[in-house]
Amino acid sequence: MVKKIKLYKNFNIEKKHKRSILLIGNFDGVHLGHQKLFKLAKNYKKKFDLNIGVVTFEPMPKMFFNPSLKNFRISNLKQKINLLKALDVNFIITKKFDRDFSKTNSLDFIKQILFKKLNAKYIFVSNNFRFGKNREGDVNQLIANEKIYNYKIVEPKPLLIQNKIVSSSSIRKQLENGNLDKANKYLKRNWTIGGYVQKGRQLGKKIGFPTCNIDLGDYVIAKPGVYAVKVLVNNKLNYIKGIANLGYRPTFNQKKILLEVHLFNFSGNLYNKYLSVEFLKFIRKEKKFKNIEHLKKQIKIDLTIARKVK
Repeated sequence: MVKKIKLYKNFNIEKKHKRSILLIGNFDGVHLGHQKLFKLAKNYKKKFDLNIGVVTFEPMPKMFFNPSLKNFRISNLKQKINLLKALDVNFIITKKFDRDFSKTNSLDFIKQILFKKLNAKYIFVSNNFRFGKNREGDVNQLIANEKIYNYKIVEPKPLLIQNKIVSSSSIRKQLENGNLDKANKYLKRNWTIGGYVQKGRQLGKKIGFPTCNIDLGDYVIAKPGVYAVKVLVNNKLNYIKGIANLGYRPTFNQKKILLEVHLFNFSGNLYNKYLSVEFLKFIRKEKKFKNIEHLKKQIKIDLTIARKVK
């Protein structure tokens, strides 16, 4: 039996979800550090017989305040919600982060939202959590108001791997540097881009390697190059192995970065289908070839490597 999880788009939650364990943050990627946090929350759930709720924001505040920050996300909102659902939570609040909400001062956030609307029992936040107008609120302010508003702050230590903090920022850096293995290790799964197949210039088809074109949207741009991948079509549970090029296609003087995916042993129309592309291995960086024949020769080498990746 699939457990039902309540999804809210505001702070007007049902009575049964008040006096809960509340985790607040962006949770971009829902990585090992986040997973450690939820594991601790689950211990509290068992000990005190309470529900677990999540408060996250859309768009991410950093992207709201910096509109030029286009490629930043590790996971899109749909992926994030699905990942959170798998962590034994009872409800998720996805609060729209807009101009009005950004003007809420920190004390009002504590009094009007955390206390009056959510009436949280335990609140889990990272030590660098900031909130309220001009980011004036911090963990110290939350702790100072614990007794007044009848909640308890839980501030877990960050997860360290080889003396380095596992964070969304560190994962973005690993992806940008082409360290896919380490990024996947920090995520405890394969980094995945989800998107709808769009009609492109059909350059791949013309040279004998048809590809599906997927717009990157707000995803972080991993190191441009060729990757071994596996793909789900419309979220069906049968993976199809393939190869992907993430980049600008310098041989064709492409100016916009694009994700192109070639599926092995597949035929059919995928236009407007939703693909979940899991990145398995970084094969090589992107390069410009002298001509199409040189490109085709390299693609054959790349295909041989990608087919061997498990």
